[in-house]
Amino acid sequence: MTDAIRWGILATGGIAHAFTNDLVLGGFQVQAVASRRQASAEAFAAEFGIPTAHGSYEALAADPEVDIVYISTPHPFHAENARLMLNAGKHVLIEKPVTLNGREAREIVDLAAGKGLLVLEAMWTRFLPHMVRIREILAAGTIGDVHTLIADHTQLLPDDPEHRLNSMALGGGALLDLGIYPLTFASELFGRPETILAAATFKSTGADAQIATTFRYAGGQIAQTLSASDTAGRNEATILGTIGRIEIDRTWYAPTTIRVLNSAHEVTETFSAPVTGRGMHFQAIEAEKLIRAGKISSDILPVEEMVAIMETLDAVREQIGLRYPGE
Repeated sequence: MTDAIRWGILATGGIAHAFTNDLVLGGFQVQAVASRRQASAEAFAAEFGIPTAHGSYEALAADPEVDIVYISTPHPFHAENARLMLNAGKHVLIEKPVTLNGREAREIVDLAAGKGLLVLEAMWTRFLPHMVRIREILAAGTIGDVHTLIADHTQLLPDDPEHRLNSMALGGGALLDLGIYPLTFASELFGRPETILAAATFKSTGADAQIATTFRYAGGQIAQTLSASDTAGRNEATILGTIGRIEIDRTWYAPTTIRVLNSAHEVTETFSAPVTGRGMHFQAIEAEKLIRAGKISSDILPVEEMVAIMETLDAVREQIGLRYPGE
């Protein structure tokens, strides 16, 4: 491997554009892009000044100039794409959710471990500056013992039955696309839930449109989440502790402002940090740091937690009766 870690981009959709733009703004070395259509790969490469455009994922896997591959296909293809890259000796950063279900997540994590390669879910929120500051505040005991998380991720998104978000064949639905954000946040704070209560409404395609969850944890904590693709909400989050709280402004899962308040509702700290682009490059910084250190799991988002989150999503889906084709 050269001193610079060389990135490959697998698929050329909207999220790939956003991430690659942040890589370029951040000065990362984007070496290659692959699409199932050569013309699409070439257009993407021209847009971002990428040296190599591949007309197949197999060609990207075989490219000796690529060290790590960002996988941005729809959820049902994540495991297949990750297997291809891991078997070719590439590290992988996989869009959330890391796979379609817990079984696939375990398979990919074990495959990567066997080959000594990094697998990291592209849960970019966890690496943002305000989330780093929240971890510091909680570790310092500023708000006391943390008892509760309340978070929503509610957007008014396209209702077209052919849209990826509404397609069962493409793993569509509010839970896996939107709900994974607050569920991952709850996991970071409290671990794996002991009890799960979930309720959902569905679109005509069978994809979930709205889903609410209440989790209870072994330590007595509670997390409440609401996610929806058919209503635009506040997209705020609050962490409640015994002697204070942390309020995370709209949009809590993107770069934003947080406030710490004491039990008298007085603001004791306000924190925000300027971020270049969308802030998706912080996960790339983490991935490169891990690769250089020879590590295959992040302390901020460990591989075992990635699997546990997918298993929690499986349990929620079981409760609301959501199953995807081929499962």
